[in-house]
Amino acid sequence: RANKATHNISAYRIRTSADGNTVVYQDCDDDGETAAGARLLKLLQIMDVGNVLVVVSRWYGGVKLGRARFGIINAVAREALVAGSFAKG
Repeated sequence: RANKATHNISAYRIRTSADGNTVVYQDCDDDGETAAGARLLKLLQIMDVGNVLVVVSRWYGGVKLGRARFGIINAVAREALVAGSFAKG
């Protein structure tokens, strides 16, 4: 079903150690939902999670959500991170 979504917004953060230093690799993808990937990555940074990939799939249902869509995307991502024990609730 996700492959038929209007947008699959993603962000990841991977932590590793090299020579005693922590290195964080991170990136995001909007999949056409302007700025949504960057906002999702910002959530991962604020929650200080690592070694995780989050994908939020969104289907356009005929109603434009406006800026509210960013809050919805972050809310479901936060719920998934907490439910998966990647972050504290």
